[in-house]
Amino acid sequence: MRRLLALTVAALLLLTGSVVPLATTGAQEAPAVRPMIFVHGFMGSGQQFEAQALRFASNGFPADHIEVFEHDSLQYPASQAAVWDRLDTAIAELRASTGSPQVDLLAHSQGTALVQGYLNSEPARAATVARYVNLDGLPGTVPDGIEALGVWGEGSPTREMAGGTNVYFAEQSHTEVVNSPETFGALHQFLVGRAPEVVHVVREPADAIAVSGRAVLFPQNTGATAATLTIHEVDAETGLRLDEAPEATFELSGDGSWGPFDADGDASYEFAITRASGTHHIYAQPFVRSNRWVRLLTSEPGGLADSFWETSDRHSNLVVFRNKEWWADQGERSDALAIGGQQVLNAGNSPRSNRTIGIFVHDAGLDGRTDLEARVAPTGLPFLTGIDLHIPAAVPPDATVDVVASPRLGDGDETVCVPNW
Repeated sequence: MRRLLALTVAALLLLTGSVVPLATTGAQEAPAVRPMIFVHGFMGSGQQFEAQALRFASNGFPADHIEVFEHDSLQYPASQAAVWDRLDTAIAELRASTGSPQVDLLAHSQGTALVQGYLNSEPARAATVARYVNLDGLPGTVPDGIEALGVWGEGSPTREMAGGTNVYFAEQSHTEVVNSPETFGALHQFLVGRAPEVVHVVREPADAIAVSGRAVLFPQNTGATAATLTIHEVDAETGLRLDEAPEATFELSGDGSWGPFDADGDASYEFAITRASGTHHIYAQPFVRSNRWVRLLTSEPGGLADSFWETSDRHSNLVVFRNKEWWADQGERSDALAIGGQQVLNAGNSPRSNRTIGIFVHDAGLDGRTDLEARVAPTGLPFLTGIDLHIPAAVPPDATVDVVASPRLGDGDETVCVPNW
């Protein structure tokens, strides 16, 4: 969930969680641990685990022991047999690459039903798994011999993984609880056997950062193919490219894998996914440490995401995304989001009950007007909201759009600047 298609489209990523300064903490010898695989929920992807993976790495956990498993959640459970077969393969490959006889599985939301069904399907499958973490999903059970941890956010305090350990964070929302420092502390204690040394992401030297990941279609999570990914360093205050020649170029095929790219931790970047029909421009906050779990979400013409809006040369469309719900109806405990100097969140488009993590900003009806009270696409889908905001555009871009997030109970604003594509 980061962008969609057409020449006018840009997207922004805001990584949840704080960063601690460069330090020796987190650089200690890696502990002897089992490898882990995270399975996402409905319309999710591996990026829901990105912040926690970075925290594990900050505590010395080997990065190559952390994998994410992705599938088309709109097709599940009809695709169950094929998905389970793919999970068989993912577990076997991780066991082989790490030399571990077993792995640990973690799942969120819809992914918990997938994993619990998988573990209870055959004893041979259960035998390859040592521990299971159920992140705010389906209460249930796993076979004897598998240790279980249930992590629960807001909602009924009676939910539990029977026979396992259960922890509750009643003030954390459905996706937030997957990414929070508090949950990380519980995960580390359960999976590693001790409390973490740090619960935030530890900054690495700016010249020692390598990033990689996949470019995938939203929400199917199939690889973006027949496309080219170019990475450009940009001016953090304007979003404009510092040099038209890219820092790196990757031809996308197969599962959409790309990288590694040697990033500068002091720089800001644009990720441009170009196909015959146009380009998606993706912007993220600077990288603070090496990251092999980056997901660049895109779409093809006529896909689900393309149905959420209209495009033209006269206006820009944006997707603003973070893995923590936006609340706009909680008084002093609300989030704020300003785009081009205009506050866009309100109780109508982002109530706490909507669990909004993806905000689609577009000129509904192509009428050149803004109506923040209008109910516009996408509607009827969880985790997403639409905002009718006219952002004048030009070809080529001739202005900068400032996107400023003020997180609830946060310690400062987070800003990403993009050109008016």
